[in-house]
Amino acid sequence: MTHTAKGTFQIGMRPAEASSTQLGRMTFDKTWDGDLRGESVGEMLSIGDPKSGTAAYTVLEVLNGRLGGRHGSFAFHQYGTMLAGQLALTYEIVPGSGSGELTGITGELKLTVVDRVHCYELEYRFPE
Repeated sequence: MTHTAKGTFQIGMRPAEASSTQLGRMTFDKTWDGDLRGESVGEMLSIGDPKSGTAAYTVLEVLNGRLGGRHGSFAFHQYGTMLAGQLALTYEIVPGSGSGELTGITGELKLTVVDRVHCYELEYRFPE
């Protein structure tokens, strides 16, 4: 059975040293509110020229928190490409990353930004 969680998150991003001058690297932390409550940390690598509308990035993020009355942790993998200013984004729970009462969780997150507020809708499942 698929469940849906909705809410917002706050993000703090910091530049980090990259292994190449062509790569951008950032670290971040998030505070999640709404149906998913908790804290996460992650890293982002990017390449390209976002100012021209062409770039790509990938993110790995670990969240500790509470979802649907369950407490534990899991990881997100997020990746996006931008071509001619059009963004394609995939944001999913890493299979097998759940722990505690969130063991076995899978799902996908939809992200929208409205007036600089990050809003999420997470569709998630647990094994039967």
